[in-house]
Amino acid sequence: MITGIVGQAGWMGMQRGLDGLSQNASEIAGAGVRPPEGSSVRDISKPLIDQTENLRQVEASAKVMQASTESFDHLIDVLA
Repeated sequence: MITGIVGQAGWMGMQRGLDGLSQNASEIAGAGVRPPEGSSVRDISKPLIDQTENLRQVEASAKVMQASTESFDHLIDVLA
């Protein structure tokens, strides 16, 4: 259950991170395709580094969502 602004922020962060991971995977997979004219090898270091950053964003956003849900559950327990 997404609760309030904090939960929505966590969800949006996860979506951005997953979109970034998808883009990074596409760039890495495309490295085997013929490189642009005048270049002998495609550099995949940037997509690999970005992939790690995007993974961390997804993990952090998931923790935000978990904390939001736990806080909401605790509030319900207190009020009940």
